[in-house]
Amino acid sequence: MNSSFRPSGSNIVGTFDGLENHNVFPCNMLVKAEPCFISTILGSCVGVCLYDVTLHIGGLNHYMLPYWEGVGLASPKYGNIAIDKLIEKMLQAGCKIENLEAKVFGGGDVIDVKENVFRIGARNIDVAMDVLNERKIKVVAQSVGGKRGRKIYLNTTNGCVTMRYV
Repeated sequence: MNSSFRPSGSNIVGTFDGLENHNVFPCNMLVKAEPCFISTILGSCVGVCLYDVTLHIGGLNHYMLPYWEGVGLASPKYGNIAIDKLIEKMLQAGCKIENLEAKVFGGGDVIDVKENVFRIGARNIDVAMDVLNERKIKVVAQSVGGKRGRKIYLNTTNGCVTMRYV
């Protein structure tokens, strides 16, 4: 099973530890059943990794803003839409909600400003935790907040995520 939210939402950028590495661009997602890595770079954006522990299918999204307020296109640019779309793609791939585990990354305050009135990173983290909790998907790992960005690699063979600060 190989599905993505839109064909231009990711590309193969070489290999990592001997497996193909698919990079996910902002406002997109990718679900893969084949052994590979799915990667993205996050600042204030958040990436939610889902993994089916029985079928060994993994998926990752990358969203920029917390909530779609009902105006304009319901795009995966928004956390509440992106997480639901990722869950939907995982279920279409044959996963069961009770077999899904989540790992959440990003949401950093990466822009140096005196007063962060918009709190985009913190709000992006909140929406991830809220939506996953509502869907009864357990968050088994997270690296969120702080002042630095992150590069993450989801290994679809075992659900492990390699992360480094950028």
